[in-house]
Amino acid sequence: MSIKDLKIFNIDEVRRHSTADDLWIIIDGSVYDLTKFADLHPGGVFPLLEVAGKDATDEFYGLHRQDVLHKYNRYKIGTIAGFKPQIEWHEPGSLSKVPYAEPMAFQGFKSPYYNESHFKFRDAVRKILDPMIEEARRYEDSGEKPSDEFLQKLGNYGILAANVGPGPWLKSFNLPGGVNPEEYDYFHELLLHGEFARFSAPGFTSGLLGGMTISVPTILNYGSHEMKAKIIPEIFSGKKRMALAITEPYTGSDVANIKTTAVKTSDGKHYIVNGVKKWITSGHYADYFSTAVRTKKGISMLLIERGEGVETKLIKTSYSASAGTAYVTFENVKVPVENLLGKEDKGFHVVLSNFNHERWSMLTGATMNARMVVEECFKWANQRKVFGKRLIDQPVIRFKLAKMIAQVESVHSWVEGLTYQMNHMNYEEQSSKLAGPIALCKYQVTRMLHDVSDEACQIFGGRAITKTGMGRQIETLQRTYKFTAILGGAEEIMADLGVRQAMKKFPIGARL
Repeated sequence: MSIKDLKIFNIDEVRRHSTADDLWIIIDGSVYDLTKFADLHPGGVFPLLEVAGKDATDEFYGLHRQDVLHKYNRYKIGTIAGFKPQIEWHEPGSLSKVPYAEPMAFQGFKSPYYNESHFKFRDAVRKILDPMIEEARRYEDSGEKPSDEFLQKLGNYGILAANVGPGPWLKSFNLPGGVNPEEYDYFHELLLHGEFARFSAPGFTSGLLGGMTISVPTILNYGSHEMKAKIIPEIFSGKKRMALAITEPYTGSDVANIKTTAVKTSDGKHYIVNGVKKWITSGHYADYFSTAVRTKKGISMLLIERGEGVETKLIKTSYSASAGTAYVTFENVKVPVENLLGKEDKGFHVVLSNFNHERWSMLTGATMNARMVVEECFKWANQRKVFGKRLIDQPVIRFKLAKMIAQVESVHSWVEGLTYQMNHMNYEEQSSKLAGPIALCKYQVTRMLHDVSDEACQIFGGRAITKTGMGRQIETLQRTYKFTAILGGAEEIMADLGVRQAMKKFPIGARL
C-alpha cells in the first residue's frame, strides 16, 4: 500500500476491530489490519487476540525486531490521528545514534586519525553494503556458496581489491566515496572490514572475502609479472576465487612441520605435489590455492590451480557452510615451476609476510562485531521489561553494559593506534616492530569477545541461544567468536609471540 492510500483513524475506530475475523492493532501510531495474517502468525492467533484493537507497541517490541515491520508493511492501512511516532526507524546506510554503536569519530567526537576522505568512504561503503545484508544472511542461513553475481558486484565497486590494503592495484578502480586510490590507507581498510562485519554473517563473509584477503598478497608480493597480470584481475573482479592452503591435519601454527611435498620432475619444468590441507577457508570454492609445500631443502610456496589431482571436501564447522571451509587433497598434481612464489626453499618468509595484515584485519572486523552486540544490548535493555521495570533500570544490567563498553572501546583504541603505525611504516619496519603488538592485541580482542559474548547472553537470556529473532546477533557471536581466537594464530601462540618479540628489544643488563 502506498503512502497516499493510508487512512487516518482514531483509537475508538481501531477498538471496534478486535476479533479473529476482524483484527487490527496499533504499533507506534501505525494501524495494521492483521485479519488475513492471523492464521499465518507463527505463534497462532491467541497472542494477536490479546492485543486486538489495542496499542501493541510494547508487546511487539518485546518479541520482534523492527525489520519484521518492514517485512509485513503490506498490512499497514493507516495511522492514528495526531499521533507522533516515538520510535526511530533505522534507515539502511545511516549511522546508528545508539551510544557506542559506532566508533567515537563517527559519533561526533574529535579524532586525530580520520579525514574527510575516510568519512566519505565509510558513508559510501555503508550505502552499498547495507542493502546487501539480507541477501548475505540468507546465504549464511542456507550455507550456500556466495554467488558469482554477489562477488562480482563487489568487484565492480573496487571493494574486493580494497580489502587487501593500499597499493598500486587500486588504480584500476573507482573507489566508493570518490576516494583517490593513492589516498587510500589502512584507516580506509579498517572501516571497510568493519562494514562487512555488520552483515553479522561471519561464515558467509569468510567464504566471500577471507580466503582471498589472506592469499592474494602472496601473488602481489611474490608472484611473477605474468602471474600477476593473469590472476589478479580475475580475483579482484570476482570472476575467480582464491584460498591460502597452509594448515594441515598434522599441524596448525607449527608451519615448519607441514608434510605436503613438491618434487621436481626430471626435466625441471614441473613440481609434483602430494599432500593434504585442512580447515582451508573458502577452499571448497577456490579456483587457485596459494600452497605451502615441502621442497628439497625447506618450505616453498606454490600457486596451484584447481584441476586434475585437486579435490576439495566441505568441512562442517561452528559457523555457516557458506565459508567453504575445506579439506583439500593434492594427488600427483603437476604444477609449472613458474608458479613458484618467491624463491624455492624460502617460502617460510612468504608464509610469515602476511601474518601481520591477516591478524590486523581480523581485529578490525572483530571489534565491530562486538560493538554491534553492545548496540543490541543497549536497545534490548531499554525496551525489555521484567518485574515491571526496564532491564536498563537494573544496576546489574548497567554494570554489564559498562564492562562491555569499556572493553570494546579499549581494544578499538589499540587497533586504531596500530593502524596509525601501519600508515607510517614501510613493510620492513612493520615486520620488525608490529608483529608483537598485533599479536598481543589479537589476544586481547579475543578475550574481549569472550566477555562481551558472555555478558550479552545473560542480558538476552533464552533469546541469546536462538538463531533467529531478537537475539540473532548475540547467538551468532556466541557461536563463532572462537574463530577469532584460533584462526590466524591461537590465543596462547599470540600471547607468547608478543612477549618473545618484546624480549628481542629488552635492553641488555636492565635490572630493577
